[in-house]
Amino acid sequence: MATIKQFEDLLAFKKARELVREVYKAFRKINDRGFTDQIQRASVSVLSNIAEGFESGTRQEFLNYLYIAKASAGEVRAQLYAAYDIGYLNIETFKYLNSLALECSRLVASFIINLKKSPHTGLQHKREKVNDPATQWLEAEQRRHGISPAQKFKDLNL
Repeated sequence: MATIKQFEDLLAFKKARELVREVYKAFRKINDRGFTDQIQRASVSVLSNIAEGFESGTRQEFLNYLYIAKASAGEVRAQLYAAYDIGYLNIETFKYLNSLALECSRLVASFIINLKKSPHTGLQHKREKVNDPATQWLEAEQRRHGISPAQKFKDLNL
C-alpha cells in the first residue's frame, strides 16, 4: 500500500468535500439560519477533522480526529432526518445527502480500522537526522570511543 503524503489524497477527505458542497447547495435557499448553520458546520467538521488529524503528527491524535469526523457525519445524518421531517428537503435530496454522509462515515470507519493495524506511529515519533558538522563529528567520536547514546549523558552527570 502506498504512503499518502497529503490529506487531499485520502478518499474519505474527497468524499467529505463532496458532502460539504452538496449540503451547502441543498440548504442555500433555506432561511432558517440556526438550522442551516448547524448542518453546514457539522459537514465542514467531517472534512476539517480528517485534515487536522492527518496533520497532527501522531497516530493516536489522528485516530481521535477521525472519531470526531465520524461523529460529525452522524450528526449530519441526524439533521438530514430533521430537515426532511420539517419539509426543508424532498425525499430525493434527503436520500442523496444521507447516502453521502453514510459513505463518509463508512470510509472514516474503514480508515480507522486500517490505521489501528498500521505499524506507522506518525511523524512526531520519527527520529530526525541532524546533518550539521558538529553533530556528525560528535557522533563519529562517540562511535570511535564506543560510547552508547545512554552513556554519553551519564558521563555528563545530568
